Amino acid sequence: MGNKVGYAYLLDAMGLKAIAVKRPAMVKPVTRVEKTGGALSVPPNLAPAEHDFLAHIMFALKHEGVNLSILAQALPAIDGQTLVTAIQESPSSAYLRKICFLWEFFSGRLLDYADNPRGSATFLFDPESYVTGPAIRNTRWRVDFNGLGTLQYCATVERTEEIQSLLDYNVLNRSKTFIDSLPKEMMDRAINWAYLSETENSFAIEKEAPSEQKSQRFIQLLRQAHERKPLTEEYLVALQNSAISNPYDLAVAFRHEQNHLSNALRGSAGVTYVPPDPALCRELMEQLMAFANTAPEQLDPLVAAAVASFGFVFLHPFMDGNGRLSRFLIHLALCRSGALENGLLLPVSVAMKREEARYLQALQSFSKPARDFWDVRWINAETMTFKFTGNSSIYRYWDATECVAFTLEMAKRALEVELKVETDFLQRFDTLVKIVNEHYDVRGPLLARLVMQCLDQNGVVSKGRRKQYQNMIQEEVFDFLEQHAQALLAEAYGEP
Repeated sequence: MGNKVGYAYLLDAMGLKAIAVKRPAMVKPVTRVEKTGGALSVPPNLAPAEHDFLAHIMFALKHEGVNLSILAQALPAIDGQTLVTAIQESPSSAYLRKICFLWEFFSGRLLDYADNPRGSATFLFDPESYVTGPAIRNTRWRVDFNGLGTLQYCATVERTEEIQSLLDYNVLNRSKTFIDSLPKEMMDRAINWAYLSETENSFAIEKEAPSEQKSQRFIQLLRQAHERKPLTEEYLVALQNSAISNPYDLAVAFRHEQNHLSNALRGSAGVTYVPPDPALCRELMEQLMAFANTAPEQLDPLVAAAVASFGFVFLHPFMDGNGRLSRFLIHLALCRSGALENGLLLPVSVAMKREEARYLQALQSFSKPARDFWDVRWINAETMTFKFTGNSSIYRYWDATECVAFTLEMAKRALEVELKVETDFLQRFDTLVKIVNEHYDVRGPLLARLVMQCLDQNGVVSKGRRKQYQNMIQEEVFDFLEQHAQALLAEAYGEP
């Protein structure tokens, strides 16, 4: 324990129930605080003394950022008079003002301090280090809360190089420009493809193959996103009822029992994630819905979409259908922001399905460490007991960095790969149908199937297809189609 500093020290020394910090601060033979490997190396002369919890909190805020899950538990344990003495000695300290502000909130008490602290207003989250929300000032301590949510429920997103690069790419503006550049008929076909493919892949992620009726119902659900309805429990229940077909799984409200996710293993060993208990889930869903209803117009819509989507699936407010609804919330956030017009939809689930391993990794960035705070006991084949051994702050304050990075990357892929590739396919399809029609007389439906199959086979009509259509299509049509299809593909891929 002696070598740990800041948040890592507080976790151990105070016996806190929080997810371990990603980069623990450790005393090392260095001359300045620096990132080395997976740790934050601290020179011995800058390490706070053991048992001086306030000094470790000060160090953590200065060098490690804001970890509300740890601070929510550590700060109420600090004696209020200790803070009053500290702020009297350093009334302009931005870090002490942040500590006093958070202490009063987390403890539910006011410090016996009547003076006005000095110094200019300070952000709780450094905008250069975090993706932040609109600032709300606490006038008593002149601290601007600028988190993604509220102090009752807040996600944190580090402004990593990857995330900043993806934000600068501005995929939503590029998507609008791309769609606007298409002829209206092509735009309509591309968007219709996006709705169908998004539906199929959202079900495929859940290992389901939707029926025609299920597909149409989910497509209508996706189209509802453009209505920009505010999220309420009643609306989410209606959406859940539309997203699933088993009448026994239809919800009438947010869940009133504990649920869990599991893999193929038997008993408690197979439980991979346990969401918060029903009471906490309901409380945090109110916070998440409020965020989802306002954030898309206040910060980058894709960041808001990621927090709403992953936050929803981590709270798991229904017994079934949570995964599909979580991905629907991405589209709802983008539509609410006004970024997607004319029915445009980014096929994000198509991209996610192709990157299922990374999708799972993003989910597990929170679900895996959160699972460690549940004592799950197997009673029999149908019964297990769930005892939460952690603190509610685990679910209230979560690190969404990896989830946001994943969502941004999938949105980029949805445009650059999925949507553009399908549009290019449609354009080549139209060109080939027109060319063949100008030289040969082939029935429309038959020609459409042949052209599609030829393009799917990289410009080749297989021997099997030639034999299948030999009594319906002249032999020379196959060669003619191959010649022009391969020429179009070569042009598309820059081949001579």
